[in-house]
Amino acid sequence: MRRLLTAGLLLISFSLLAGSNVHEVLLDNGLKVIVKEDHRAPIVATQVWYKVGSSYEPDGVTGVSHVLEHMMFKGTQKHESGEFSRIIAANGGDDNAMTSRDFTAYVQTLASDRLEVALELEADRMRNLTLPQDQFAKELEVVKEERRLRTEDKPTALAYEQFTALAYNTLPYANPVIGWMNDLNNMKVGDLRQWYRRWYAPNNATLVVVGDVDPEKVNQLAERYFGLLKPEPVPQLKPLREPPQRGEVRALVRVPARQPYLIMGYKAPVIATTEAAWEPYALDVLAAVLDGGDSSRFSRNLVRGKEIAVSASAGYNAFSRLSGLFTLSGRPANGHSMEELERALKSEVEQVQRDLVSEEELQRVRAQVIAGEVYELDSVYYQAMQIGMLETVGLDWRLLDQYTDNIKRVTAEQVRKVARKYLQDERLTVTRLEPLPMDDLSMRAVQPHGLPAKEDDHG
Repeated sequence: MRRLLTAGLLLISFSLLAGSNVHEVLLDNGLKVIVKEDHRAPIVATQVWYKVGSSYEPDGVTGVSHVLEHMMFKGTQKHESGEFSRIIAANGGDDNAMTSRDFTAYVQTLASDRLEVALELEADRMRNLTLPQDQFAKELEVVKEERRLRTEDKPTALAYEQFTALAYNTLPYANPVIGWMNDLNNMKVGDLRQWYRRWYAPNNATLVVVGDVDPEKVNQLAERYFGLLKPEPVPQLKPLREPPQRGEVRALVRVPARQPYLIMGYKAPVIATTEAAWEPYALDVLAAVLDGGDSSRFSRNLVRGKEIAVSASAGYNAFSRLSGLFTLSGRPANGHSMEELERALKSEVEQVQRDLVSEEELQRVRAQVIAGEVYELDSVYYQAMQIGMLETVGLDWRLLDQYTDNIKRVTAEQVRKVARKYLQDERLTVTRLEPLPMDDLSMRAVQPHGLPAKEDDHG
């Protein structure tokens, strides 16, 4: 239920392994190489992380990072389209890629004696992509269809997209990672070429290698394949902050759907932007108290107890480049309205603001942390993921060593303080999904430019 805390738990899990057996070097061209030894199995995860994602995109070219990610598999001057994945597969490995708000990453997992294959391929496509017009045209249509399937024809995803567009006044997190359809319709291959040349450079990337490897050998291979690549003058970003919100903001999204859906978000700091170092950890614990398994308050009180909701969730991600949201969401049970669900969610928040959470609840959160440590230790892939993500959003990977202790130090009083400070109506954005009949596709009430009608704006 709590997808965002899961990210936190993954970080925690790696804390057992982070430390002295992580090696870091910086090549002359600016490429950072981080190697983590894990000799329990003869496998290796190789990942190249670029400091660019949807939050770097200016208006008019939203989605360009994601489209470029697709095109990274369409050939270089040395390798034809599709050859990258075929070579990795022929060597017994698998590969993938991901675009987020703050990063774009390319990942492979394969036998450790195949490491050189992955590094040669990644170095080649870092600077030598061909970006042919015909391949771009085909892949752009694939991305548009992906947007239709995953957002426009998926009511909850569409409601969430409208919610984030409304919640952020100035931060680029308002834009969807996949991009607005209008921008995709007007995207040119020249946009990708410019984006690729500007951001895909060794001095804007981190190579992370985790597995059964010798750090010195990895560094030699990195120098051999990446060392000759020329750096680029990467743009220096201005510091971005949201202006203070002056009141509750609401929106109503009416689309064909089977069930209503409610999402609420309070503006909240993250580790990279907080003024008090302990606050993001207290917010993480607060989210776990509200929604951290069957014994959490939402599940115990709203789903099973009062049976107001068929689902209720809380989410918070402390590990982003810019400030974010503490979210609550859910679906009302049959016979209960959206208004009842919203009141019930707020009532749970008010209780945390009024009364200290119990030691038993804090112990449950700590136990979840330890459980997360156990089942994630086996994955070299996730170990590399956490190092790469932290580095790319501007947080030192050594933070992994501190995360568990910081969570354990959170007190009941600190949980109450962050609830009182940040979960206030003047920081709140609410979006409700009001279902239309499923066959009424012509009655979508989203206004022009993709923004929903505001129900109320007390700002």
